[in-house]
Amino acid sequence: MAQERLQKLIAGSGLCSRRQAETLLRQGQVQVNGAVATLGDQADLGVDLIAIAGHPLPAPPAPLTLLLHKPAGVLCTCSDPQGRPTVIDLLPERWRHQSGLHPVGRLDADSRGALLLSNDGGLTLRLTHPRYGHRKTYRVWVEGHPSSDTLEYWRRGVPLDGVASAPVELRPLKRSRHTTLLEVIMGEGRNRQIRRTADLLGHPVRDLLRVAIGPVALGTLQEGQWRCLHPDQLT
Repeated sequence: MAQERLQKLIAGSGLCSRRQAETLLRQGQVQVNGAVATLGDQADLGVDLIAIAGHPLPAPPAPLTLLLHKPAGVLCTCSDPQGRPTVIDLLPERWRHQSGLHPVGRLDADSRGALLLSNDGGLTLRLTHPRYGHRKTYRVWVEGHPSSDTLEYWRRGVPLDGVASAPVELRPLKRSRHTTLLEVIMGEGRNRQIRRTADLLGHPVRDLLRVAIGPVALGTLQEGQWRCLHPDQLT
């Protein structure tokens, strides 16, 4: 095996995040073949013995990626100091603390739908970095009936906090007496972007459901349920 940076190897073991691994290195808690390592050092898992505070680094877990149908009111985080429900709480006990699973991207607490969880750092990068072009599809109920001009303005990208937004695909699907159902497809993922845009345009969101992430769709998956994904499904 080739040498890799220690923080990457530590995070890949599922022990902690890469940022937390960097902290361990700065604190002098990482040893390679008995010598204290520093930030920037590299090692080869096939040759070197890596230890954290004197304990051998756990073997990397088997790659695992899940599609979860996140319910509203559940946080996209691994733990919450206030004890609020998290996406990890929806998983089987055997995966909650051992596999290194973490949310890939985010979905705000009020929103529902498709969320990926993975213990594969490389996959996480490919799914979240803009250069890979993974687009997400939403079904959004908004208040009122946006005009054609309003929808066209939204399509072009509504600036938020003085920063331009990328164009989106958007089309109305259904209308009720007081609301409109929109399909929104976008590659950008700024904090609460759809909700903030809808507020600015005078059509606040009533309900937001993410139905697909790239080629991976919820299908018949019910709220709170999950299914395992094969890597081929994510390309």
